[in-house]
Amino acid sequence: MSKNEFLTPAPANFIWPRCPEADQFIRDCLDRFLSHHEFADHLASRMLAETSTEFMSWVDHIVLPSHGYNPKDLFKGYGFIEDKMARCPAGVKALFHPYADLPRIIISAKTKSMSCAIHVDSISHFLSAHDLSYLIEGAPFSTYRVARIPGRNGELLAVERRGTRDYITGKKPKADDYLSGLEMWVNRPRLFKDETAGLKDTLSRAKKLATRFGTGIASVIFLEGERIYWQKRNRAGQVQKARQDALGLGWSNHDHHTFRSSRPQFPALIQVLLTFGFKKRERYYAGIDAGWGAQIMEQPEAGFIIFADVDLTPEDVSVDFSKEALPELDKPRTVGLWCALHGESILQAGMHHLEAQFDFERFKEFLNHSNLGLMNPFSDFPHLRQAFTKGESWPVVPERLERVKKEGKISMQAYEEIKIKGAVGSHLENLQRRDGFKGFNQKGVSQILRDVHPERQALNTEVGA
Repeated sequence: MSKNEFLTPAPANFIWPRCPEADQFIRDCLDRFLSHHEFADHLASRMLAETSTEFMSWVDHIVLPSHGYNPKDLFKGYGFIEDKMARCPAGVKALFHPYADLPRIIISAKTKSMSCAIHVDSISHFLSAHDLSYLIEGAPFSTYRVARIPGRNGELLAVERRGTRDYITGKKPKADDYLSGLEMWVNRPRLFKDETAGLKDTLSRAKKLATRFGTGIASVIFLEGERIYWQKRNRAGQVQKARQDALGLGWSNHDHHTFRSSRPQFPALIQVLLTFGFKKRERYYAGIDAGWGAQIMEQPEAGFIIFADVDLTPEDVSVDFSKEALPELDKPRTVGLWCALHGESILQAGMHHLEAQFDFERFKEFLNHSNLGLMNPFSDFPHLRQAFTKGESWPVVPERLERVKKEGKISMQAYEEIKIKGAVGSHLENLQRRDGFKGFNQKGVSQILRDVHPERQALNTEVGA
């Protein structure tokens, strides 16, 4: 792997390492910064208490003075390397850790003290939420914007990013161009009688966005539109978004977005993601008991991660299932049955779940006290904790349900339950990372796949945490 490339694709059987030294270095820097910036320290406390999130989950980058920090030392000691693809002001170097999920580091000859930047969806909303009035550098809806909030020793920077790794404020795209592109994607048709035609239409629209804006900004428009569609049918998402918006934060703590696909349409979904500049990372196989896997995708300009889920058999693992169309199974597994009931994620169904980073225990407590609920965790390690919220039940289109019954994909008992109560459609996922761990749990997930199987859920056999 070159020093400026992500693992795309990751080698076979690749396992992301834990990077505790680099993680602790970042945490120590943040502790020092918060001790010298009263507003930021108060904000961090409010984030934890009012949104169940940790300050570090919102950090875009840390600015360190060049007289005290040497990039070579940060590479030797912690593994940070220079990001030569990022545009920076004169006298500034950008560093990132290619193997860890950690904030970036800026080494600057222009500063004598440490500063810290948090990533928010809208700087103007953030400033308004805290009754602040500071200059916003950069044009509205452009690639990179920043507002500087001074402290006793260093600044808190509120930044917006739209598909760039740069640290120079941008003027493009113009606000009306961006908003018209977003409008086009949000209002695109999603309901098609022929899903193959629907994927072709979606791919055509993706190509138009990528041509018009470039893949970085197009990917931002794509996922902003997908979150809007998912959130309108997910109460946990609505409640949590309102909590985060009360502090002017938005969804910038997202970890990854998950789309489900039927086996025949999976290569078409991957083509849409490739069009938006996503690169193939590791392929994921949950195991023979789960009967499910995913192609993990990463957008290197914007830093987005996508899980593209599909039913898999042991035989499928030996081929690149992101390229080769897979035949329908006689009996669909968890992902296939979900798609048979609700449709393709990229079309009428929308995302299966959004995963965001939280203080795991605090968010669990909030969900339970709010009657939203959390399922049993399917990853519970010191470096990775994951659990779905209780599923959001959606009504199933009668024609789909009848087809599923006719084809023998569900039992009569499940059919009757789904006909009355609907079937679970989406979740919000509670995730907490430590040690900079960037990967996912590839073992021990069979139980959660059984728990979120639409037929099992229809028969009320899932167990909550």
